[in-house]
Amino acid sequence: MPATPAKEPVPKRLRAYLANAVLSAPLKLALALPYGLRVRLMGGLMGRVLAPPLGYRKRVRANLDLVWPDLPEGEKQRLCRQVPENFGRTLIEIYSGTALKAHLADTHPEGPGLPALQKAHAEGRPVILVSGHFGNHDTVRATVSREFSPVGALFRPLDNAYFNAHWEDAIRGVAEPAFPRGRKGLAQMVKYLRGGGIIALLVDQHVGDGADLTFFGHPAKTTLSAAEMALKYNALVLPVFGVRQPDGLSLKALIQEEIPHSTAEEMAQAMNDALEAMVRQHPEQWFWVHRRWKS
Repeated sequence: MPATPAKEPVPKRLRAYLANAVLSAPLKLALALPYGLRVRLMGGLMGRVLAPPLGYRKRVRANLDLVWPDLPEGEKQRLCRQVPENFGRTLIEIYSGTALKAHLADTHPEGPGLPALQKAHAEGRPVILVSGHFGNHDTVRATVSREFSPVGALFRPLDNAYFNAHWEDAIRGVAEPAFPRGRKGLAQMVKYLRGGGIIALLVDQHVGDGADLTFFGHPAKTTLSAAEMALKYNALVLPVFGVRQPDGLSLKALIQEEIPHSTAEEMAQAMNDALEAMVRQHPEQWFWVHRRWKS
């Protein structure tokens, strides 16, 4: 009996095209709806429908079991549902650009770090806003850009070129400039910072060559780049958070007290500690899906 011929692998480019088509469909559907309804829809769709097959709930549970093992079982189950829901809401908010900024018209930066931001801006001193994938981090970028000066953001281009094309448009729709990670993008961002600009960086992902610091009491490879730039260019460093409010739609742009200049390692650990404190207050708002503790 002749052997069954092996199936031809789907070309990489075709797989990327099909993946983009599948993932873009709910975004396009949601964007056709009124703002509040689209945000709620994407939250529910991601939390209840897409999260299980994407493995999000499993990853959330594994991370919680690792670093927060004494959390009550009912709380862990709640977070397995609500973490993806917050991600879905944030995703469509970023894609909403103009509508998001209109929604934030009455939202203003607030918190103990606001006077330091005002002073640095008046003096033309560089500012680095550091945050993580928490709440809607672009809340601060949008509101600070509106009330101070445009906030530059560093982003990592996605591997899927089809999806990345509209993802980059979405990032720039919230605020510009946006710098793609890479030699050219980094050079542009540094030039912008040195000129007295404000930049925003997310510092909560595993970095293979990062420093051996801690997050939730466990080893977590952490980037030192934000701290090193601050020391090199005398930039003010402020932890910032876009905190989602109980109604699921309202957002607060929180500016925390500055991180004093010391060593890069001490400053980066302070960034981890600031984020951890916020996550402990609102654990459903952090993206527990990240492989933050790869070691």
